[in-house]
Amino acid sequence: MTATSPASPHQAATTTAWLVIWGTSLSHLLNDVIQSLVTASYPIIEAEFALSFWQIGMLTFAFQVTASIFQPIVGHFSDRSPVTHALAFGMGLSFVGLVMLAEGPSYGWLLAGATLIGLGSAIFHPEASRVARAASGGRFGTAQSMFQVGGNAGTAIGPLLAAFVVVHNGRPSLVWFSVLALAGLLILARLGSWHARHRAAAASRPAPTRKGASLPRQTVILAIVVLAMLTFSKNIYTAAFGSYYTFFLIDRFDLTAQQSQLMLFVFLGAMAVGVALGGTIGDRIGPLTVIWVSILGVLPFTLLLPFASLFWTGVLSVIIGVILASAFPAIVVYAIELVPGRVGLISGMFFGFAFGMAGIAAAVLGALADLNGIAWVFDVVAWLPVIGVLAIFLPRRTFAD
Repeated sequence: MTATSPASPHQAATTTAWLVIWGTSLSHLLNDVIQSLVTASYPIIEAEFALSFWQIGMLTFAFQVTASIFQPIVGHFSDRSPVTHALAFGMGLSFVGLVMLAEGPSYGWLLAGATLIGLGSAIFHPEASRVARAASGGRFGTAQSMFQVGGNAGTAIGPLLAAFVVVHNGRPSLVWFSVLALAGLLILARLGSWHARHRAAAASRPAPTRKGASLPRQTVILAIVVLAMLTFSKNIYTAAFGSYYTFFLIDRFDLTAQQSQLMLFVFLGAMAVGVALGGTIGDRIGPLTVIWVSILGVLPFTLLLPFASLFWTGVLSVIIGVILASAFPAIVVYAIELVPGRVGLISGMFFGFAFGMAGIAAAVLGALADLNGIAWVFDVVAWLPVIGVLAIFLPRRTFAD
């Protein structure tokens, strides 16, 4: 049986189980399409319910902060006692949440639906990240990139679907996409079964050497804090794009809702490319170099964007998306190596922290946009990549040294 078969847990210990990794990527795509449909549908929801920017921000807060709180908890307990079908259960919650968003008669129903989608993501991300790493065959950055690129592709596709389906057919058409949740549920059930067999096979082998154990505890703690701050800067900036880029474009360039969604799709597509490159390049030159270039290197472009024409806004959004997104797979791989043996907890912490910061930022930025205008928000967040200088505190030595 080949190494790409999902029924090959023994081989996956030493070779890369590509089919399993692609399965995690595809399921990540489906999960994040559902998530991105929420934010991509904001112009429709805002018009139907006459919402303020603050209320729109609270919708993002509902599903992203829910995910933020529960992801590390899920990761911690699954490190100790993995549950085979947890992934499928999480996708089931997202299915219910999407239906509530499509059919809910009031703003409270929308908040409840967004919260369920957050819970589904809280279960999905640490567990699916663990499966991708188990199938990596040692190519941790590549596996993490492939897993994450599915999510970024899903995030990019959501606005496109909203532009061509939801805008024309209204909020109830969101329920049509529940079929994606059902497809994801079936894929994740298979992946959960593969991972159970993989764990059983791994239990009979000697435990691998924990390369990061030689680092002093204080060094590890400082590095985790720095990585969290870098994630903070990246995700607040991307939260501004995810929740308010369409409104910025409509306000500044008088675009239609559909045109602004297409521009958002371009940015999110660029982020998918950046994620695909980040982990693979990190396997070759080291994740630390990727982190440096990604966070701090994007600063000149973020500072230019608020002053650019429509054409150059599109060009800059592509450059920013590619560079900025390349950081996250490198950050996750770097953090997991710092705290070996706690894949679920670390994955949950960083995916959860990313979600939480973006959710809080969406609510705060929405309130600031109500007070100062949407253009002011993009002027301010342009300076966030300055936080990238904190990478100087990350350990320089490789974990294999």
